[in-house]
Amino acid sequence: MTSYKVLDVNDDLPIRTKGPVHSGKVRSVYWLTDEDSARLINEKGYQVPKGTELAIMVISDRISAFDCIWQGENGLNGVPGKGIALNTVASHWFKLFDQAGLAGNHIVDIPHPYVWIVRKASTVKVEAIARQYITGSMWRDYSKGVRHFCGLELPEGLTANQKLDDVLITPSTKGIITGVADIPAVDDVNITRDNITNNLSVFNFKSEDDVAKYEELLVEGFTLISAELAKLDQIFVDTKFEFGYVEDIDGTDKLIYIDEVGTPDSSRIWDGAAYRDGKIVENSKEGFRQLLISNVPDSDVLLNKDRMPEREQLAKDYILPESVMLSVSETYVGIASKIVGYDIAIPTDPRTEVITILDQQYGLITKL
Repeated sequence: MTSYKVLDVNDDLPIRTKGPVHSGKVRSVYWLTDEDSARLINEKGYQVPKGTELAIMVISDRISAFDCIWQGENGLNGVPGKGIALNTVASHWFKLFDQAGLAGNHIVDIPHPYVWIVRKASTVKVEAIARQYITGSMWRDYSKGVRHFCGLELPEGLTANQKLDDVLITPSTKGIITGVADIPAVDDVNITRDNITNNLSVFNFKSEDDVAKYEELLVEGFTLISAELAKLDQIFVDTKFEFGYVEDIDGTDKLIYIDEVGTPDSSRIWDGAAYRDGKIVENSKEGFRQLLISNVPDSDVLLNKDRMPEREQLAKDYILPESVMLSVSETYVGIASKIVGYDIAIPTDPRTEVITILDQQYGLITKL
């Protein structure tokens, strides 16, 4: 049996909430009661307007790929340290964004490495994707003759994994967009800038200027992270950011970064020395995706969206060796430790630690 305890279930903590817990693939969100939000803003001195809704966001160690959650043997239904690695890296980049004078973010406090206290934001329905290298799905399409991506035209003669002259913005939908003629009503479909500017309210933008603002913040954030990773001889290949609106302390709406930025889950990160040697060494979830493709009986199930029911069944039945989960752990914790400049410790019992801190220091645990 493994000696690790992973935080695989994160939506059943005894946190006092209003309404149901929102559980995503990796994070669960507990909206606090109005009384608890007001109390914490007052007690902790959070710099947000009175009446701001707060939530406890708990990250898990689960690992998703190809829109499915995957399990390991011996009950290792997550990757040890993955949650803490993602939160620590994202928090690190947000801090550098603040220091550089970029937009703020939705985090108001970090009680525990697995936990953020966040403020409510009105989410922009765009997955803001930036790319500096042609790889992944873009290369697969390019190699089949596709040259137009999200309203952009790529030149002839590019090769796999080549660096592009500019950072490309290739947005996709966040959630299902309905009622727009040239946008299919499915999640995560490529869109153009014109799609967004012609349908501002559908994508929850307040103005066309804010579309330019999100693009500016995306490229500025990408450039900052890329420069910092280059100091570590790591290559920032591509990434996904998300944005939302919050009310500032002076009552105005402002566009901020939300969710996570620059993590091994939301980005591709390559080893620089290996790349110069003509090899690709992934320091991100892409390595796990490639491992799945190489090891499942029929990789087309993972790549073909028309076979989603089969893929979901495969993910339920397929048990990965413990050695694989620990190898993925080494990738996540290793690159995170390199980025933040210190060794990230994997908690022995993250669930108990989280509950204890939220009880003793924040008064948010419902007594049984």
